[in-house]
Order: sequence, then structure tokens, then C-alpha cells
Amino acid sequence: MVVMAATSPLSWSFSCSSPLKMGGILHGESAFPTGNGRGLTILAQKKAKKTRKIILKEDVTELGKKGELLEVKAGFYRNFLLPLGKAQIVTPLLIKEMKIEEERIEAEKRRVKEEAEQLALVFQTVGAFKVKRKGGKGKQIFGSVTAQDLVDIIKAQLSRDVDKRIISLPEIRETGEYIAELKLHPEVTAQLRLNVYAN
Repeated sequence: MVVMAATSPLSWSFSCSSPLKMGGILHGESAFPTGNGRGLTILAQKKAKKTRKIILKEDVTELGKKGELLEVKAGFYRNFLLPLGKAQIVTPLLIKEMKIEEERIEAEKRRVKEEAEQLALVFQTVGAFKVKRKGGKGKQIFGSVTAQDLVDIIKAQLSRDVDKRIISLPEIRETGEYIAELKLHPEVTAQLRLNVYAN
């Protein structure tokens, strides 16, 4: 029989009337006896990992890019991401808003690609653009034809603004026909024919 007596408010002592072995348990007995004579086994449980599902509001080095859904440790979110405003907890409403935003972005990408395809079709149907240069000996011309020259010609003939950085031209130092490429979209490239002649 175990009798517990309080010696002070914070300490407890106990005594047992029978001899003790191995920390107060008699040989062959269990710390928690059950009715059938067998002991009750207690297994230690692992500490549950505390994680949070988050969405990044901006790019985070070695973690992910803006808009990514991630699962991170609760402490990392609470102590780093949340105070700096780099992430927020995922909620059903937030997931719905993300889907709407993704659909809007996809629709915009499709629209931009369709515009690029239409512009490429216009460039193909126009035919060759004529470029006049001052002539030199034989077929040679003075100077060369640059991307900026092509931008000016497109603006004059088609009333379209084109960025000169998307134009890829071969080196043009003689009269003749050349092909220029315009990278209108990552998936759409238009080819332009240039007819360079000397006056």
C-alpha cells in the first residue's frame, strides 16, 4: 500500500510497507496492475510536428516564389515569415481568390499570344519591306541596316510600334533580299522579308 503525505506545498514523498526493488516496483509486478495480473504497457508518443500551410506573398530565397503553396514549420512562419509580411496562412477563401487570379492571368496570356499570332500573320501577308540605302561599289551599301531602321519602316508602313529588342537581323552590308525575325511572343516568331536596294 502506498501512502502519500505532503511535507510542503511543492514536494511530495511516498512510502511503501513492502520491500522495494527497481525503483519501487516489486520483482514481477507492474507499475500499473490490471485485474488479470498483467501490467499495462505505456508507450511514449512522438511529439507532433507543428506545421502550417502558407502561401508566399513574395519570393523567398531557398523557399519558393510568390504565390506558391507550401507547408512550413509553425515557428518559422510565426517568427520569420509573418512579421516580415512574406506569407499568410492558407484559407478556403484565399484558395478561391488564387484560382480566380490564376484564371485571369491565363486568359491574359492567351490574349497576348493571340495578338502576337495576328501580328505575325500581318507581317507574312505584307510581303517584302523595301529598304533604300546609298550605294557603293558593286552591291555594297554605305552603312548597314539596323533593327532601329526596321522599327521605323514598320511604323511608317503598318502604323505598328515594335520594340527593337525583339528584332533579329543578319548583318546587312549589301543589296539583296534578307529575312529578319521578330520574337513577338515566347511561342510566336514572325519572319519579315527585306528588300535592300541602292539609289
